[in-house]
Amino acid sequence: MPDIGESLREARMRARIDIAEIEAQTKIRAKYLRALENEEWDLLPGPTYVKSFLRTYAEALDLDAKLLVDEYKLRHERLSEVELQPINAAAPGRERRRQSPVLPPWFFVAVIIVGLIVALYMLGSGGDDDPNTGTTPPPPATTTTPSTTPTPPPPARTRPSRVRLRIDATGPVNVCLKAGDRTLVNGRTFEAGQRTPTFASRRFRLTLGNNSARLRINGKTRGVAASSQPIGLEITPQRGRQPLSAKERPVCLP
Repeated sequence: MPDIGESLREARMRARIDIAEIEAQTKIRAKYLRALENEEWDLLPGPTYVKSFLRTYAEALDLDAKLLVDEYKLRHERLSEVELQPINAAAPGRERRRQSPVLPPWFFVAVIIVGLIVALYMLGSGGDDDPNTGTTPPPPATTTTPSTTPTPPPPARTRPSRVRLRIDATGPVNVCLKAGDRTLVNGRTFEAGQRTPTFASRRFRLTLGNNSARLRINGKTRGVAASSQPIGLEITPQRGRQPLSAKERPVCLP
């Protein structure tokens, strides 16, 4: 298997994604992302953070996160010194503790019983000190209704500022894909099993010759509704997928 850092760097460059875009998407500082690509593990906070950062980075690039994390564990994680100590090794001072006298369990039970007897005796004799004092019943217990604190609503989930898009062909399909003024796929026909690279942009516009395609949007697969005409779609973080009319569909000249 290629090196972990090399796999991350090549996947990011194939998708034409800048390190700053990954930083904004994953909330991982750019210096840590570069440390992962360069396998500079000593620049990262610790093994736990390394595995968490590695898993998040791999998922952002549509890589097998579990495979990369397992590879890191195999190559770089080692048992700590505490785990390497023999199980039967006696801790310092254990022999001295064994030699000290230990009180039997029944001694503590006996002390508790004697204490209860003394307390009951004192409670029983306390009411005879003043013969003129009657027994006052205890005040009725009052039930206090616990104050209910309203549960704050969950924080609003912020949408990503960019969309990651990949088109997987399930049959012969012509694809015209644009991001802003850039043409990413210029009217190419894909066969079943072929797919485009993963692109990232704030806004995509695409025209499909038919519905023989699946859209991979931010890691989730979406189907395409059947149509007798070419299918036009606009994809943005705010509105998701929106259909385009015949006049609005992008046109590619292969």
